[in-house]
Amino acid sequence: MLDAKATIDFNAGRLICSGDWCLPTLSILMAKLEALTFADTTTLVWDGTAIGQLDSAGAWLILHWQRRLRVRGYQISHQHFSDTHQKILDLVSAAYPTEKIKISTALPNLLAQVGRVAVGLSMGLLRYLYFVGQLTVSLVRHVKGSARWQPAALATQILRTGLQALPIIGLLSCLVGVVLAYQLGVQLQSYGANIFIPDLLGLSVLREFGPLLTAIMVAGRTGSAFTAELGMMKINQEIDALRTMGYLPDTLLILPRVLGLVITLPLLVLWADIFGVLGGMVMSHAMLDLSWHAFLDRLQHQVPLRALVIGLCKAPVFALLIAGVGCFQGMAVTGTAESLGKNTTRSVVLAIFFIILADAAFSIVFSWWGL
Repeated sequence: MLDAKATIDFNAGRLICSGDWCLPTLSILMAKLEALTFADTTTLVWDGTAIGQLDSAGAWLILHWQRRLRVRGYQISHQHFSDTHQKILDLVSAAYPTEKIKISTALPNLLAQVGRVAVGLSMGLLRYLYFVGQLTVSLVRHVKGSARWQPAALATQILRTGLQALPIIGLLSCLVGVVLAYQLGVQLQSYGANIFIPDLLGLSVLREFGPLLTAIMVAGRTGSAFTAELGMMKINQEIDALRTMGYLPDTLLILPRVLGLVITLPLLVLWADIFGVLGGMVMSHAMLDLSWHAFLDRLQHQVPLRALVIGLCKAPVFALLIAGVGCFQGMAVTGTAESLGKNTTRSVVLAIFFIILADAAFSIVFSWWGL
C-alpha cells in the first residue's frame, strides 16, 4: 500500500512533502492539500527531501498547487528535490503551460477569438485543399492506368448511395411536389389561373427544388455515412493496416465513394424530378380541378428542356461537395468516439452549407448567361 503524507510547518513557512507522490496516491494528496490552511505568510517553500517516488501525476500536482498559491499572492520556491525528481518537474512544467494571460478589456478578447477562429478556418481549408489535391492525383493515376480501378467497390457504392436511396428520395420528392402544387394553387385559384400551376411547378421542381432537396437529403444520408464509416475504420486502425500492407486509402476507400456518388446523384435528381412533378400533378387534379391531360400538355409546352438540363448539371457538383466533405471529415477523426460524433455532425452541416452556397453561385452565373 502506497503511503503519502503532506505536512506544513507554519512557523518556518515550509511545506514538507513525504511519501510517494504518484498516480495511485493522487486523490489522497489532493484531499490533504485542499484541507490545509496557510498561516499569515507570503513565502512558502516546498521541501522534497522526504519524497520517495515521484511520477508525472505527482509533479503535476506540485506545479498546479504552486501556481494556485501564486495567484493568491504567495511567493513559492522548492528545495531539496533530487536530480531525478527535478528532471520530472521540469518535463511536466514544459508540458503543463503557465497561467493563462488575462486580457483586461473586452475588445482584445473579441479580436483574439476572431483571430483564433480565422486561423482555425484557414488551417482547415488548407488541409481540405491538400486532401482534394491527393484525391485528384489518385484519379489521374487511375485514368493514366498507373493504378488499378476497384469495380467491386464502385458497384457497392452505387448500390448503397443510389439504389437504396430511391424509396426515401421518391417519397419526399412526391410530398414536396404536393406541397408546392397546393401552395401555388391556393394563390392562383383566387385569380382563376389554375392552368399556370404546371408552369411554376415544373420550373421550380426541375430547376431548383429537385436538385437542391435531393442533395440535402443525400448529404444527411450518405455524407454522414461516409464520415462514420471512415472514422470508425480510423479508430480501429484499419486504415493504418491498409497502409502497412501497401494499399492506398485513396484507391480503396475514398475514390470509389466519390465516383459512386457522382454517378448516382444525377440519376437521383432525375428520379426526384419525376416524383416531384407526379405529386404536384396528383394534387392539382384532386383539389384544384386540373385534368391530367391539361397538366401534362401545359408541362410539355411551357416548361423548357433546359430547366431539366440545368438541374442535372448541378448534381455532379453537389455530389463532389458531399463526398469530398464526408470523406475528409472521416479521415480527420482523431481516434475517439467524441471526435467521430463531432466530425459526423460537422460533415452534414458543412455539406449542406456548401450545397446552398453552390446553388446560389449557380443562380448568379445562370442569370449572367441569360439562362
